[in-house]
Amino acid sequence: MAAHAVIFTFPAQGNASPMLKLAELLSLANICITFLNTESIHQRFLRHSPDLDRLARLPCFRFRTIPDGLPEDHPRPILDFLNLMRSLNFSSREPYKEILAPASGIDPDGWPQVTCVIADGTLSLAYEVPAELGLPVIFFRTSSACSFWAYRCVPLLLRSGELPFPEGANMDQLVQNVPGMETILRRRDLPSFCVRGRTADDPALQLMTRLTADVAQAQALLFNTIESLEGPTLSLITSFVHKNTYAIGPLHALHTFFSNEKNSANLWEQDHASIAWLDAQPRRSVVYVSFGSIAVVSKEQLVEFWNGLVNSGYRFLWIVRKDLLGDVADVAEVVGEVERGKVVGWAPQEEVLAHPAVGCFLTHSGWNSTLESLAAGVPMVCWPFFADQLIRRRCGG
Repeated sequence: MAAHAVIFTFPAQGNASPMLKLAELLSLANICITFLNTESIHQRFLRHSPDLDRLARLPCFRFRTIPDGLPEDHPRPILDFLNLMRSLNFSSREPYKEILAPASGIDPDGWPQVTCVIADGTLSLAYEVPAELGLPVIFFRTSSACSFWAYRCVPLLLRSGELPFPEGANMDQLVQNVPGMETILRRRDLPSFCVRGRTADDPALQLMTRLTADVAQAQALLFNTIESLEGPTLSLITSFVHKNTYAIGPLHALHTFFSNEKNSANLWEQDHASIAWLDAQPRRSVVYVSFGSIAVVSKEQLVEFWNGLVNSGYRFLWIVRKDLLGDVADVAEVVGEVERGKVVGWAPQEEVLAHPAVGCFLTHSGWNSTLESLAAGVPMVCWPFFADQLIRRRCGG
């Protein structure tokens, strides 16, 4: 019987992009792939990701969607992930089960039965349902191994009294109960749900602790990373978390090596004119600035970045999403035109970072951005926003 893997991604660009590349790589190995996402996010991907149409025409590759239970006009902010996960657990369980094991016993497309699920490890529904059906589950964590290890050590930090932080704590004090990072990791470098006034019974803290502990239920644990970058941490994870831990990245570079086609999932329309603009710039002269697909900044921060870039004397290419300020203001009120700079809503980042004109990357320290910059040999200036970006700024992984 042919292998048939269902890949279920968390509904966010940062998660879906590497999982989509993994999906195509597996399909090139003659594994049937059902790529599963929520209906709302998939529709946004379809509007701005022409590569999805190519993938859907592959002989054994298909997209399927499930409802997330939220109204059509709901903004679905990823930072409100607790409510999103509650809604998914309530509304998506049965549709997901039907995809994995049709009630009729026959796949509507005549495909073979599902033989395994590759589940986004930050989405409990993704692995709970196949486990109930007796299907093998492989966890894929789209963050770095270092950040996963820090999450894994949260219970130890709680037991030792290092969490929660006392009132007025010195945020530059080193953390002693994340093994392997005792000489580098400070309180302020822990994931944001640990840092920002959390208590031991905080729902976000409890959820992330449980999601990390649930890894033990999987047949294997995958990371989009490489041994030469995170080898010591991967060894700790293999020894203390899951013996079947594999570094399978960087997936964007592996995909480029094995496929001549582009593969990206975008929530925003890419401005390819940015590449033409880079073509006209001197080698290593451009500062590329992007804070990813989620981060929201204040108007004061945006003004400060704008003035800093304009007054720096350097050429710059800046990604300014229309929702970078949330709903409070129009970015056009702050960001104008300047001779040495170009501002676009979104750009093909892998192409930008690989362009010889780019000499520096001002980044939010998202894991995909970090890997892409490392692979392209572009030095980074880090301005982390939330979650695992804080630890990545300090530890590099």
